[in-house]
Amino acid sequence: MSELAPPLEQLVHELAKLPSIGRKTAQRVALHLLQVPRAEAQALARAIGELCDRIRLCRDCFNLSEQELCPICSDPTRDAGILCVVEDPGNLLAVERTRAHRGLYHVLGGALSPLKDKGPDDLRLRELLDRVRQGSFREIVLATNADVEGEATAVYLSRLLKPLGLTLTRLAQGLPAGGDLEYTDDLTLRRAFEGRRDF
Repeated sequence: MSELAPPLEQLVHELAKLPSIGRKTAQRVALHLLQVPRAEAQALARAIGELCDRIRLCRDCFNLSEQELCPICSDPTRDAGILCVVEDPGNLLAVERTRAHRGLYHVLGGALSPLKDKGPDDLRLRELLDRVRQGSFREIVLATNADVEGEATAVYLSRLLKPLGLTLTRLAQGLPAGGDLEYTDDLTLRRAFEGRRDF
């Protein structure tokens, strides 16, 4: 039996589902929310509701968007000949912060991970292949994370894409092994992107 009142226990339970938030941190956040002005807590609740109601996936790249096409896909100044393949929207944002890539993106929705029961059918690989076949890309940049799952995904993608005769590149080493693009500093990520190599 919990020593917390049921509404507080429910909030702690929901907050603890968030990444990097354990029960103790969730409890601290919940208790903090009880101490802020009611309007602040309600603004947070409204922002979460708006997020769920208004954000969807871009029709072309599967980035997060409020419109059918995200701002990147609808930007006519982007280089439509280079496609950067990333695992998730957080990785896309990390690459965008460097301003090293001015092409388009494809968000896979994760990486291959047998331990997490995530196989090829769980990623947006069919959509990627369809897009590459229909587009006029001259280079595909494999910008998956530099961990075991990211490397496995990059190898799998290279086997799928090589027969199409496109230039395949992979971000240069320099990213920490086991690292996540989203948490890599901008300079390291920029150098890795500029030093990408054939894969």
